Amino acid sequence: MSIAEKTRPAGKPRATARPREREPRITDEHGRRVSGWELALRYLLLLGVLALTIGPFLWQLSTSLKGPTEDIFSSPPKFLPSDPTLHNYERVADTIPVWDYALNSLKVAAANVVTNCVGAALAGYALARLRYRGRRVATLVFILAMLVPVEGIIIAQFTTMRELGLNNTLIGVVLPGCISSLNVLLMRNAFLNVPYEIEEAAFVDGANVWQRFYRIALPAVKGTLAVVAIFAFMGAWDDFLWPLIVLSDPSKFTLTIGLNYLHGTFANDERLVAAGTIIAVAPLIVLFACLQRYFFRGVGEGAVKG
Repeated sequence: MSIAEKTRPAGKPRATARPREREPRITDEHGRRVSGWELALRYLLLLGVLALTIGPFLWQLSTSLKGPTEDIFSSPPKFLPSDPTLHNYERVADTIPVWDYALNSLKVAAANVVTNCVGAALAGYALARLRYRGRRVATLVFILAMLVPVEGIIIAQFTTMRELGLNNTLIGVVLPGCISSLNVLLMRNAFLNVPYEIEEAAFVDGANVWQRFYRIALPAVKGTLAVVAIFAFMGAWDDFLWPLIVLSDPSKFTLTIGLNYLHGTFANDERLVAAGTIIAVAPLIVLFACLQRYFFRGVGEGAVKG
Protein backbone atom coordinates (compact mmCIF):
# COMPACT_ATOMS: atom_id res chain seq x y z
CA MET A 1 0.00 0.00 0.00
CA SER A 2 1.34 3.40 -0.95
CA ILE A 3 1.89 6.30 1.47
CA ALA A 4 -0.93 8.30 -0.22
CA GLU A 5 -3.40 5.50 0.35
CA LYS A 6 -2.35 5.24 4.03
CA THR A 7 -2.79 8.94 4.75
CA ARG A 8 -6.16 9.31 2.90
CA PRO A 9 -9.12 9.21 5.33
CA ALA A 10 -11.23 6.11 5.13
CA GLY A 11 -14.56 6.29 3.32
CA LYS A 12 -13.60 9.11 0.92
CA PRO A 13 -13.31 8.07 -2.67
CA ARG A 14 -10.23 8.81 -4.65
CA ALA A 15 -10.38 12.14 -6.42
CA THR A 16 -10.68 11.85 -10.16
CA ALA A 17 -9.36 14.34 -12.65
CA ARG A 18 -12.03 16.60 -14.12
CA PRO A 19 -12.49 16.26 -17.85
CA ARG A 20 -11.39 19.32 -19.68
CA GLU A 21 -14.35 21.33 -20.90
CA ARG A 22 -14.62 21.41 -24.65
CA GLU A 23 -14.66 24.75 -26.31
CA PRO A 24 -18.00 25.56 -27.97
CA ARG A 25 -17.95 24.79 -31.66
CA ILE A 26 -19.81 26.76 -34.30
CA THR A 27 -20.99 24.58 -37.15
CA ASP A 28 -23.03 25.12 -40.31
CA GLU A 29 -26.14 23.20 -41.40
CA HIS A 30 -23.97 20.27 -42.55
CA GLY A 31 -22.13 19.96 -39.24
CA ARG A 32 -18.89 21.43 -40.61
CA ARG A 33 -16.95 23.60 -38.20
CA VAL A 34 -16.93 27.31 -39.07
CA SER A 35 -13.82 29.28 -38.24
CA GLY A 36 -13.93 32.71 -36.63
CA TRP A 37 -12.86 34.70 -39.70
CA GLU A 38 -15.39 32.87 -41.87
CA LEU A 39 -18.17 33.62 -39.39
CA ALA A 40 -17.17 37.28 -39.29
CA LEU A 41 -17.17 37.44 -43.09
CA ARG A 42 -20.66 35.97 -43.21
CA TYR A 43 -21.94 38.54 -40.74
CA LEU A 44 -20.36 41.35 -42.74
CA LEU A 45 -22.04 40.13 -45.92
CA LEU A 46 -25.38 39.83 -44.14
CA LEU A 47 -25.05 43.36 -42.77
CA GLY A 48 -24.22 44.62 -46.26
CA VAL A 49 -27.29 42.95 -47.76
CA LEU A 50 -29.40 44.27 -44.89
CA ALA A 51 -28.17 47.81 -45.51
CA LEU A 52 -28.98 47.56 -49.23
CA THR A 53 -32.49 46.19 -48.69
CA ILE A 54 -33.67 47.92 -45.51
CA GLY A 55 -31.63 51.12 -45.84
CA PRO A 56 -33.78 52.86 -48.49
CA PHE A 57 -36.97 52.12 -46.57
CA LEU A 58 -35.53 53.47 -43.32
CA TRP A 59 -34.31 56.58 -45.14
CA GLN A 60 -37.79 57.18 -46.56
CA LEU A 61 -39.26 56.73 -43.08
CA SER A 62 -36.78 59.22 -41.67
CA THR A 63 -37.55 61.73 -44.44
CA SER A 64 -41.29 61.43 -43.87
CA LEU A 65 -40.84 62.37 -40.20
CA LYS A 66 -38.71 65.45 -40.81
CA GLY A 67 -40.22 68.90 -40.46
CA PRO A 68 -40.29 71.63 -43.15
CA THR A 69 -37.40 73.55 -41.56
CA GLU A 70 -35.06 70.56 -41.46
CA ASP A 71 -32.64 70.09 -44.34
CA ILE A 72 -33.01 66.64 -45.88
CA PHE A 73 -30.11 67.17 -48.29
CA SER A 74 -27.48 68.06 -45.70
CA SER A 75 -23.97 66.70 -46.05
CA PRO A 76 -23.20 64.50 -44.25
CA PRO A 77 -26.82 63.34 -44.20
CA LYS A 78 -28.67 63.16 -40.89
CA PHE A 79 -30.47 59.89 -40.50
CA LEU A 80 -32.49 60.66 -37.36
CA PRO A 81 -34.89 63.65 -37.54
CA SER A 82 -34.17 66.31 -34.95
CA ASP A 83 -37.86 67.14 -34.44
CA PRO A 84 -40.06 64.21 -35.60
CA THR A 85 -43.53 65.12 -36.83
CA LEU A 86 -46.52 63.40 -38.47
CA HIS A 87 -47.60 66.54 -40.30
CA ASN A 88 -46.37 65.16 -43.64
CA TYR A 89 -48.89 62.33 -43.44
CA GLU A 90 -51.69 64.82 -42.84
CA ARG A 91 -50.53 66.78 -45.88
CA VAL A 92 -50.74 63.63 -48.02
CA ALA A 93 -54.40 63.23 -47.05
CA ASP A 94 -55.00 66.92 -47.80
CA THR A 95 -53.31 66.73 -51.21
CA ILE A 96 -54.99 63.58 -52.57
CA PRO A 97 -57.85 61.34 -51.33
CA VAL A 98 -55.30 58.80 -50.21
CA TRP A 99 -57.68 56.73 -48.09
CA ASP A 100 -60.14 56.33 -50.99
CA TYR A 101 -57.27 55.20 -53.20
CA ALA A 102 -56.09 52.82 -50.47
CA LEU A 103 -59.60 51.36 -50.20
CA ASN A 104 -59.68 50.73 -53.95
CA SER A 105 -56.29 49.04 -53.78
CA LEU A 106 -57.48 46.95 -50.83
CA LYS A 107 -60.53 45.79 -52.79
CA VAL A 108 -58.38 44.81 -55.77
CA ALA A 109 -55.76 43.08 -53.60
CA ALA A 110 -58.33 41.18 -51.52
CA ALA A 111 -60.11 39.95 -54.66
CA ASN A 112 -56.76 38.96 -56.16
CA VAL A 113 -55.84 36.99 -53.05
CA VAL A 114 -59.15 35.10 -52.99
CA THR A 115 -59.14 34.25 -56.69
CA ASN A 116 -55.49 33.19 -56.68
CA CYS A 117 -55.78 31.04 -53.57
CA VAL A 118 -58.93 29.28 -54.78
CA GLY A 119 -58.01 29.02 -58.47
CA ALA A 120 -54.35 28.10 -57.96
CA ALA A 121 -55.26 25.47 -55.35
CA LEU A 122 -57.82 23.82 -57.62
CA ALA A 123 -55.59 23.95 -60.69
CA GLY A 124 -52.53 22.79 -58.78
CA TYR A 125 -54.40 19.83 -57.30
CA ALA A 126 -55.71 18.86 -60.73
CA LEU A 127 -52.21 18.95 -62.20
CA ALA A 128 -50.68 17.02 -59.31
CA ARG A 129 -53.24 14.34 -58.41
CA LEU A 130 -55.84 13.83 -61.12
CA ARG A 131 -55.17 11.48 -64.02
CA TYR A 132 -56.40 12.67 -67.40
CA ARG A 133 -55.18 13.03 -70.95
CA GLY A 134 -53.18 16.18 -71.63
CA ARG A 135 -52.06 16.80 -68.04
CA ARG A 136 -48.41 17.23 -69.00
CA VAL A 137 -49.35 19.56 -71.83
CA ALA A 138 -51.38 21.68 -69.41
CA THR A 139 -48.40 21.87 -67.05
CA LEU A 140 -46.17 22.93 -69.93
CA VAL A 141 -48.65 25.67 -70.85
CA PHE A 142 -48.44 27.13 -67.35
CA ILE A 143 -44.65 27.04 -67.49
CA LEU A 144 -44.61 28.78 -70.88
CA ALA A 145 -47.05 31.41 -69.60
CA MET A 146 -44.45 32.47 -67.05
CA LEU A 147 -42.03 33.28 -69.88
CA VAL A 148 -44.38 35.76 -71.57
CA PRO A 149 -43.71 39.35 -70.43
CA VAL A 150 -46.72 41.35 -69.29
CA GLU A 151 -45.84 44.20 -71.64
CA GLY A 152 -46.18 41.84 -74.61
CA ILE A 153 -49.84 41.01 -73.93
CA ILE A 154 -51.07 44.22 -72.32
CA ILE A 155 -52.62 45.51 -75.56
CA ALA A 156 -54.53 42.24 -75.98
CA GLN A 157 -55.68 42.50 -72.36
CA PHE A 158 -56.90 46.05 -72.88
CA THR A 159 -58.79 45.06 -76.04
CA THR A 160 -60.40 42.14 -74.22
CA MET A 161 -61.52 44.34 -71.31
CA ARG A 162 -62.95 46.87 -73.77
CA GLU A 163 -64.92 44.18 -75.62
CA LEU A 164 -66.28 42.91 -72.29
CA GLY A 165 -67.22 46.42 -71.21
CA LEU A 166 -64.96 46.27 -68.15
CA ASN A 167 -62.81 49.29 -68.90
CA ASN A 168 -62.66 51.81 -66.07
CA THR A 169 -63.85 49.23 -63.51
CA LEU A 170 -62.07 47.53 -60.63
CA ILE A 171 -63.18 44.17 -62.05
CA GLY A 172 -61.18 44.97 -65.15
CA VAL A 173 -58.14 45.57 -62.93
CA VAL A 174 -58.58 42.24 -61.12
CA LEU A 175 -59.52 39.92 -63.98
CA PRO A 176 -56.18 39.61 -65.91
CA GLY A 177 -54.27 38.65 -62.75
CA CYS A 178 -56.93 36.63 -60.96
CA ILE A 179 -54.91 33.39 -61.36
CA SER A 180 -51.14 33.48 -61.75
CA SER A 181 -49.28 30.68 -63.49
CA LEU A 182 -46.50 30.88 -60.88
CA ASN A 183 -49.00 30.32 -58.07
CA VAL A 184 -50.49 27.34 -59.90
CA LEU A 185 -47.05 25.73 -60.22
CA LEU A 186 -46.28 26.43 -56.57
CA MET A 187 -49.49 24.69 -55.49
CA ARG A 188 -48.82 21.80 -57.89
CA ASN A 189 -45.42 21.10 -56.37
CA ALA A 190 -46.81 21.45 -52.86
CA PHE A 191 -49.49 18.83 -53.56
CA LEU A 192 -46.89 16.54 -55.12
CA ASN A 193 -44.96 16.57 -51.84
CA VAL A 194 -48.00 15.29 -49.91
CA PRO A 195 -47.71 11.48 -49.46
CA TYR A 196 -50.08 9.79 -51.89
CA GLU A 197 -50.72 6.93 -49.46
CA ILE A 198 -52.81 9.25 -47.27
CA GLU A 199 -55.20 9.96 -50.11
CA GLU A 200 -55.29 6.29 -51.07
CA ALA A 201 -56.42 5.45 -47.53
CA ALA A 202 -59.13 8.11 -47.76
CA PHE A 203 -60.21 6.73 -51.14
CA VAL A 204 -60.55 3.25 -49.61
CA ASP A 205 -62.71 4.76 -46.85
CA GLY A 206 -65.06 6.16 -49.51
CA ALA A 207 -63.90 9.79 -49.80
CA ASN A 208 -64.53 11.40 -53.17
CA VAL A 209 -62.12 13.74 -54.93
CA TRP A 210 -63.57 16.91 -53.36
CA GLN A 211 -63.35 15.43 -49.86
CA ARG A 212 -59.76 14.35 -50.46
CA PHE A 213 -58.90 17.82 -51.73
CA TYR A 214 -60.61 19.78 -48.96
CA ARG A 215 -59.99 17.56 -45.93
CA ILE A 216 -56.60 15.98 -46.66
CA ALA A 217 -54.57 17.75 -49.33
CA LEU A 218 -55.45 21.38 -48.65
CA PRO A 219 -54.68 21.39 -44.89
CA ALA A 220 -51.25 19.89 -45.66
CA VAL A 221 -50.21 22.86 -47.84
CA LYS A 222 -51.26 25.80 -45.67
CA GLY A 223 -47.75 27.22 -45.89
CA THR A 224 -47.85 27.37 -49.67
CA LEU A 225 -51.29 29.00 -49.53
CA ALA A 226 -49.75 31.72 -47.38
CA VAL A 227 -47.01 32.19 -50.00
CA VAL A 228 -49.64 32.47 -52.74
CA ALA A 229 -51.62 34.98 -50.66
CA ILE A 230 -48.56 37.16 -50.08
CA PHE A 231 -47.51 37.06 -53.74
CA ALA A 232 -51.05 37.84 -54.92
CA PHE A 233 -51.48 40.72 -52.48
CA MET A 234 -48.11 42.25 -53.32
CA GLY A 235 -48.67 41.90 -57.06
CA ALA A 236 -52.06 43.62 -56.93
CA TRP A 237 -51.09 46.26 -54.38
CA ASP A 238 -47.90 47.32 -56.18
CA ASP A 239 -49.23 47.13 -59.74
CA PHE A 240 -49.01 50.46 -61.55
CA LEU A 241 -49.00 49.94 -65.31
CA TRP A 242 -52.21 47.96 -65.78
CA PRO A 243 -54.46 50.13 -63.53
CA LEU A 244 -53.00 53.21 -65.21
CA ILE A 245 -54.09 51.87 -68.62
CA VAL A 246 -57.51 50.46 -67.78
CA LEU A 247 -58.75 53.17 -65.35
CA SER A 248 -59.72 56.69 -66.34
CA ASP A 249 -62.06 57.79 -63.54
CA PRO A 250 -60.04 59.41 -60.69
CA SER A 251 -62.52 58.10 -58.11
CA LYS A 252 -61.53 54.53 -59.03
CA PHE A 253 -57.77 55.02 -59.00
CA THR A 254 -55.67 52.65 -56.93
CA LEU A 255 -53.08 53.88 -54.46
CA THR A 256 -50.10 53.49 -56.78
CA ILE A 257 -51.71 55.74 -59.38
CA GLY A 258 -52.93 58.26 -56.82
CA LEU A 259 -49.50 58.66 -55.27
CA ASN A 260 -48.18 59.72 -58.65
CA TYR A 261 -50.04 63.02 -58.17
CA LEU A 262 -47.69 63.87 -55.30
CA HIS A 263 -44.99 64.57 -57.88
CA GLY A 264 -45.21 68.16 -59.01
CA THR A 265 -44.63 69.33 -62.57
CA PHE A 266 -41.76 71.67 -61.72
CA ALA A 267 -40.84 70.74 -58.13
CA ASN A 268 -41.22 67.82 -55.74
CA ASP A 269 -41.74 67.82 -52.01
CA GLU A 270 -39.60 64.88 -50.95
CA ARG A 271 -41.17 64.78 -47.49
CA LEU A 272 -44.63 64.44 -49.01
CA VAL A 273 -43.51 61.71 -51.42
CA ALA A 274 -41.77 59.82 -48.61
CA ALA A 275 -44.90 59.93 -46.43
CA GLY A 276 -46.99 58.59 -49.30
CA THR A 277 -44.47 55.82 -49.89
CA ILE A 278 -44.64 54.72 -46.26
CA ILE A 279 -48.45 54.67 -46.42
CA ALA A 280 -48.25 52.40 -49.48
CA VAL A 281 -45.66 50.04 -47.98
CA ALA A 282 -47.17 49.71 -44.49
CA PRO A 283 -49.92 47.17 -45.43
CA LEU A 284 -47.35 44.89 -47.07
CA ILE A 285 -45.23 44.90 -43.92
CA VAL A 286 -48.25 44.10 -41.75
CA LEU A 287 -49.33 41.26 -44.05
CA PHE A 288 -45.88 39.69 -44.12
CA ALA A 289 -45.52 40.04 -40.33
CA CYS A 290 -48.79 38.14 -39.86
CA LEU A 291 -47.98 35.36 -42.35
CA GLN A 292 -44.21 35.05 -42.09
CA ARG A 293 -44.40 31.82 -40.08
CA TYR A 294 -46.38 30.15 -42.87
CA PHE A 295 -44.39 31.88 -45.60
CA PHE A 296 -41.02 30.30 -44.80
CA ARG A 297 -42.63 26.90 -44.34
CA GLY A 298 -44.48 27.23 -47.60
CA VAL A 299 -41.40 28.10 -49.63
CA GLY A 300 -40.11 24.58 -49.00
CA GLU A 301 -43.49 22.97 -49.67
CA GLY A 302 -44.00 24.56 -53.07
CA ALA A 303 -40.43 24.84 -54.31
CA VAL A 304 -40.27 24.34 -58.05
CA LYS A 305 -38.15 21.27 -58.68
CA GLY A 306 -36.39 20.44 -61.91
